[in-house]
Amino acid sequence: MRLHVPEPHYRPGDAVDFRHIVVPPAGAQPRPDETCPPAETFALCNDLIRVLDEAGRAVGPWNPQLDPATLRRMLRMMALTRAFDERMYRGQRQGKTSFYMKSAGEEATAVAPAMALDFDDMVFPSYRQQGILITRGYPLVDMINQIYSNRADRLKGRQLPIMYSARSHNFFTISGNLATQLPQAVGWAMASASRGDTRIAATWVGEGSTSEGDFHSAMTFAAVYNVPVVFNVVNNQWAISSFSGFAGAERATFAARAIGYGIAGLRVDGNDPLAVYAAERWAADRARSNMGPTLIEHFTYRAEGHSTSDDPGAYRSAQERSEWPLGDPIARLRDHLIALGEWSDDQQAAMDQELAEAVRAATKEAEKNGILGHGLHHPFKTMFEDVFEELPWHLQEQAEQAIRERRIKWPEWKE
Repeated sequence: MRLHVPEPHYRPGDAVDFRHIVVPPAGAQPRPDETCPPAETFALCNDLIRVLDEAGRAVGPWNPQLDPATLRRMLRMMALTRAFDERMYRGQRQGKTSFYMKSAGEEATAVAPAMALDFDDMVFPSYRQQGILITRGYPLVDMINQIYSNRADRLKGRQLPIMYSARSHNFFTISGNLATQLPQAVGWAMASASRGDTRIAATWVGEGSTSEGDFHSAMTFAAVYNVPVVFNVVNNQWAISSFSGFAGAERATFAARAIGYGIAGLRVDGNDPLAVYAAERWAADRARSNMGPTLIEHFTYRAEGHSTSDDPGAYRSAQERSEWPLGDPIARLRDHLIALGEWSDDQQAAMDQELAEAVRAATKEAEKNGILGHGLHHPFKTMFEDVFEELPWHLQEQAEQAIRERRIKWPEWKE
């Protein structure tokens, strides 16, 4: 016998060859009714739902028929997300924050679903869905304050950078513990259904995290109780430095996991914003029709490092990004609008400049509240607040001791 250890198709220095990825023609995939039995979707778990063809045309039954104004807004939100990522990445390199994670190449998997869902639907994201918050109109300044953990940080420095929480925008707190958001989303959706509400839950997870026990617990509960929840599995090919084979991609698609649980499943071109929108709307309508959960695999590519702490050049070829056969989501939607006569390269350049300036202005505003190591932060005493309605005596003593010792060590310190 011999133990099998998954290996990626190529390593740094190897020629990139994506011929093992089957890309079917756009528009060739059937679109079942939202109220169909789950089994009618199983063939789609091994296909790839696509709407935009190589000429930038929207074709086939999954075409959501979005009007030009909506398409332009979708393009703008993806471009804004990318501009935000670029500025925050530079800020981390300049020492203004300790950590950041970009979503380059994956913007469609957050922005398009955010537009397909209702604002009242609760989202349970992972740590690369900043596009949801941006699309829902959360202030950029508040996002940057959280990244800097400064005195205006609404979370008071209690979360790692990029782990946002926004109850006002129905955006559940991001957790650094992988896959914990999945059973949380299922539980929330179960409560919504038990109240007879119309709000659903949607959650996101990377393909690597589908190997966590929380994923399978969530899937079991969702299937058994027919829960109105959408599972978005973002298969960007890499879980930090481990390629998707370690999560099971050599054996089956991630969408195919829906088959084993008897729920609806879809596999979608994650770099096709229209296909992503259509799949998310289909799943949301299905959930609201009391037809239960849907698992969507967004087949995409992580164009850059896992985070600012990662060097992807150590484990994959630098040419992968440019050779990825499904292209770039922003470029594909731009080309679609140009093909419709509703956009131009000059308009794109002007918008990109405008958005870069808007992010720059928001950054300057946030920096007035402090950056990493600047000394501008929430008062020290706040670390003991917001947990109990009345602080217990033992924590009160600890707080007083901590403040007393701090004053001894730094006599010039002020709360």
